Amino acid sequence: MKIKLELYGASREFSEKDYLEFNLKEKSSINDLRNEILSFIDKNFKGNSNFKKLVKTSKFCSEENNIVDDEYKITKNQKIGMIPPIGGG
Repeated sequence: MKIKLELYGASREFSEKDYLEFNLKEKSSINDLRNEILSFIDKNFKGNSNFKKLVKTSKFCSEENNIVDDEYKITKNQKIGMIPPIGGG
């Protein structure tokens, strides 16, 4: 399946575009996608620890604009949003 990962906030540093694309096996989970993103960081950013922490602490949003947990099954080609933690005061 082709997943278009929409990037928001600090995660936009992962690409010159505002998204990344991944090919996942059928019925993959958000956790599988998270692991693919971590592999992408290892390969393209020499395992940048700040980027990896960002991936590990981010939430993900389905095409239906619902926050989904790591067990959520991705069953079709779709857009998934990556929502990094928000800080500030």
